[in-house]
Amino acid sequence: MNSKMNHPLITVDGRTLMDRPLEPPNFVVDTLISQGLHILAGSPKVGKSWLALWLAVTVAKGEPVWNMTTKQGTTLYLCLEDSVLRIQNRLFEITEDAPDSVHFCTECALIGQGLEEQVDAFLADHPDTMLVIIDTLQMVRPARDATYANDYRDLSVLKRIADTHGIAILLIHHLRKEKAEDVFHRISGTTAISGAVDSSFTLVEEKRGSGRARLTCVGRDIEYRELELERSSENVWKLVSDSRTQPEQLEGQIVVLLSAFMSTRTIFIGTPTELSEKIDPDKSEGITPKKISRLILQSIEALRKSGIQATVRRSNGKRVIELRRADSVDLEGAGEIVPIDPVGALCGDLRAVSGRGE
Repeated sequence: MNSKMNHPLITVDGRTLMDRPLEPPNFVVDTLISQGLHILAGSPKVGKSWLALWLAVTVAKGEPVWNMTTKQGTTLYLCLEDSVLRIQNRLFEITEDAPDSVHFCTECALIGQGLEEQVDAFLADHPDTMLVIIDTLQMVRPARDATYANDYRDLSVLKRIADTHGIAILLIHHLRKEKAEDVFHRISGTTAISGAVDSSFTLVEEKRGSGRARLTCVGRDIEYRELELERSSENVWKLVSDSRTQPEQLEGQIVVLLSAFMSTRTIFIGTPTELSEKIDPDKSEGITPKKISRLILQSIEALRKSGIQATVRRSNGKRVIELRRADSVDLEGAGEIVPIDPVGALCGDLRAVSGRGE
């Protein structure tokens, strides 16, 4: 019998899961590109590679991407359909100075034939790497039938690299010529490609050669949004408009609301419904009782930095939120505060959450 069959399932019950501090996604480009595997698909010559190059340089510099902050670090751009000369010429168009933290490569191995080892070696030499761009996905795939299983297998390899190293990998891909009501159905390949990635982006021109396009975004860690872009004379995609109407996410808003609420008191103990009614009585902020516990658990560290110790626990069968205000000096030392369970436990080993050993 397979030895793995002798090990019990590692589970966590719903009550424990809902009482744990949560670790929000780490974003390379705030609210847009999180750590994980992503795909950017567009028609040929629409400007995908120009966008990819600009992203690689911008993240390496730590500069904003369309008013969104970036997490600065080394970037690797596998520009497999370009020559070094073409990349050099394009760099001179989009930037006055490219940093030494952005790296380019025009040749690499295929998936399952050495690519994983090559990327792992680069990441070992550059542990501050934030973003790897593969242009295009097809250039690193072995020649075999385009089946669901093959698509999922290839992308799972790349996702494993991204998740293991905590980086973002962006795959440049193509759209089918055929129109579809849902633009994501035009992504070339089987539905396994969209299913295996954390986010999908499509770049579609309003009219061929117009220099205006729509970047449609959907993903596990991001909200659906559409960005209207315009290509400048330097071949940089500039933001024209963004469908995202809330400039601040609720995760950030909860810190603002609780900071104001706790400014006149030292302690609050009550149910999610009671707290929701106090900080958002007219429901204008959208802080419902169902959302408030999750928002607090996702903001434990941010609240701590704002001088608020937050705990979500059970009392007499009911969920209770406890907030305590403390001086910043006390919080910096953290010695006088009741320890909170590690924030990373939920997103790490499930054993840490469930309390089960090996």
